[in-house]
Amino acid sequence: MENTISGLEFNFSEYKILIVDDVPSNVLLLKALLSIKQFQIVTANCGTACLEQVKAEVPDLILLDVMMPDMNGFEVARHLKNDPVYEAYKDIPIIFLTALNSAADIVKGFQAGANDFVLKPFNKDELMIRVMHQISLVAARRIIAEKNRALETTIRSRDKMYSVIGHDLRSPIGTIKMLLEMLMDMLPVDKIGEENMMLISQCHEQTEETFSLLDNLLKWTKSQTGRLNVVHQEFKAADLLPSIVNTYRNGAALKGIELVYIEDPSDQVPLYADVDMCKTVIRNFVSNAVKFTPAGGTISIYTSMNPNGLVQMNVKDTGCGISEEDQSKLFNTKTHFTKYGTNAEEGSGLGLLLCMDFALKNGGELLFDSKENQGSTFSITVPVYDEEKMRSKVVIDDSTTRR
Repeated sequence: MENTISGLEFNFSEYKILIVDDVPSNVLLLKALLSIKQFQIVTANCGTACLEQVKAEVPDLILLDVMMPDMNGFEVARHLKNDPVYEAYKDIPIIFLTALNSAADIVKGFQAGANDFVLKPFNKDELMIRVMHQISLVAARRIIAEKNRALETTIRSRDKMYSVIGHDLRSPIGTIKMLLEMLMDMLPVDKIGEENMMLISQCHEQTEETFSLLDNLLKWTKSQTGRLNVVHQEFKAADLLPSIVNTYRNGAALKGIELVYIEDPSDQVPLYADVDMCKTVIRNFVSNAVKFTPAGGTISIYTSMNPNGLVQMNVKDTGCGISEEDQSKLFNTKTHFTKYGTNAEEGSGLGLLLCMDFALKNGGELLFDSKENQGSTFSITVPVYDEEKMRSKVVIDDSTTRR
């Protein structure tokens, strides 16, 4: 028998109601009323029997008389809501059936754990409305729980798939990338010809992009599932940026782009963050800059001091820039914004989301300034190493350890 309440459609015969009353005629009347809707009905004639039935039958709703000889309804409710023995049943809703109608009794009932009251002698229509309301809440919670379980299963499957893709494919792609780099270094152009060298270089570039995508995918999955730890350490931008420039210089040169590192005194300022995460962010910035800068353009990597006292690592290009309309889509997970590069290079739309996540995890932020057809500057701010603060932290940690 299908029924609809508050837009929810469900079968009443799937729901069980426990009737607790020491007066047999009351039990019979309630059974007759509720059986019309084909609810499953179980009964108990005292408080002790009620607690036993709850464990045995696990009802969806309890209609509980207050005035009973062995244990009154308030005591039963307190057991169900507060006793660790009944922890698994504490969320079962309770409707008190009582002739007590003073404000003090009603307050006492709600304090004991009541979800609702029906005064005796009860009106059958009022009783059914209150029962149906509680059952609809139970049905809604059940539906939500089922959908949550299905969603959790989907998320686990997705994360496992991403992890497999990112981890299992990353290794062979990395090997191919390394072999192509060796070929480019070992084979002279005059022996294999410029055309063949260009083909090898293009293969290397595509492999580099694929490796970067898989690396981002693996890190993003770990970050979203809480399995990526932030390892803070002291370092300088001067130790990080030149190696990234060297990695991307050949790829940029093949596209006719000049990639330069501009030294600044802030390069030597000690920083305190996760070096690997910062490297991932800058690599994404440079990779995007190469994609969206045409031949003859320039990409500059440099640091500066942020007004907030942080060191800012910047990647500035003279590329195609981003329109104001598209800028609002960059970090929106719902739009999954992707734009093709100047040579039709395709991006995943994942890199900048990962960069923003890493920047926040390290106590900084991701900044950008872009004008269409004029270029873009993407930056990450990184906290400065505070020697005095770190020294006090060591002292506190040491004293905690000693205690």
